Amino acid sequence: MTDEIDVPEKPEKPKRPRGIYLLPNLFTTAALFCGFYAIIGAIQDRFEVAAIAIFIGMILDALDGRVARMTSTESAFGAEYDSLSDLVCFGLAPALLMYEWSLSSLISSSNLLGKLGWLAAFIYTASTALRLARFNTQIGTVDKAYFRGLPSPAAAAVMAGFVWVCTDYKLDGATLVWAAWVITVMTGFLMVSPFRYHSFKNLDFKRVPFVTASVIVMLFVLVSIDPPQVLFLCFLIYALSGPFSSLLQFRKRRAARLSKIKSD
Repeated sequence: MTDEIDVPEKPEKPKRPRGIYLLPNLFTTAALFCGFYAIIGAIQDRFEVAAIAIFIGMILDALDGRVARMTSTESAFGAEYDSLSDLVCFGLAPALLMYEWSLSSLISSSNLLGKLGWLAAFIYTASTALRLARFNTQIGTVDKAYFRGLPSPAAAAVMAGFVWVCTDYKLDGATLVWAAWVITVMTGFLMVSPFRYHSFKNLDFKRVPFVTASVIVMLFVLVSIDPPQVLFLCFLIYALSGPFSSLLQFRKRRAARLSKIKSD
């Protein structure tokens, strides 16, 4: 009778979870739908509806990340899916909205000006893609309190807000075509610029001072009075805050160098 030899069992490899997290990706899909709906609205000359859809997409885009963090369902798939959704909702949709509302009217002047119209829309779209790609490669290596370059949702808000204000006041896009061209190109370059923008990620929304809560309430009141104007002005100020703060920092550093030279 032979002795039995106990062979140690190999530890089972942990099974990799299959599938995707449903809840945060539902918000991402809803934001993607808003971008798609905005594109359809722009093609059908329903410019106000298209602009509102982009703003709704912004809210949903802000929620998907918070929901993922709150429910501990963050994943690489969700991050990539969110970037693709952002490209549609905040890149293609605002560019096409601005083109259909205003920039396409340049082609009636000459073929050269017509090319300038769709090139401006392409510059904005390409800048959005570059901005998202740079953001994805810099996660974990930059200060979370600041964004490098104008965030794509804020850029889309400037574009959609401008169209929404003009359509609300019955202004024709053809008469404001050069203003639309400047805004399209400007927001595109701000997205890929080195300017720093506050991310507001360090704000603690669980416990805030009474003054901060009062300001938030007043902001909601102002938005309810005239949504297109207030939203457009708020995001326009935010877009200009990057170059303005960089200019102030440059002047401070220059003044410090001059004072140091004089003291020496």
